[in-house]
Amino acid sequence: QVQLVESGGGLVQAGASLRLSCVASGRTFSDYHMAWFRQAPGKDREFVAAITYSSSITDYAASVKGRFTISRENAKKTVYLQMNSLKPEDTAVYYCAATFWTTAFAKGGEYTYWGQGTQVTVSS
Repeated sequence: QVQLVESGGGLVQAGASLRLSCVASGRTFSDYHMAWFRQAPGKDREFVAAITYSSSITDYAASVKGRFTISRENAKKTVYLQMNSLKPEDTAVYYCAATFWTTAFAKGGEYTYWGQGTQVTVSS
């Protein structure tokens, strides 16, 4: 079992930056691939970014590539999402997710464990 707790969300203006954190507890964090997804009101959940257990591979949605950076510190059992140049369309609840094995990082169904989410609101 893995428990995930996100933090770092908030209300910012367009162009600002935020860093989200997701702290894991339970099983060995370093065994898990991690990802961030988001869900805006009235929309489906969508993939944002993923990182392998060893940080050797990262993947991003086209809409955030070049603006967001995913990283992790296994010693701290934490995964981060650095979000720069935020846009109003980035407004959503952001969820952290973990999976032991997948070859399809962008598929939410591949992830076993989910956090409760943190709200990010970007005003224009």
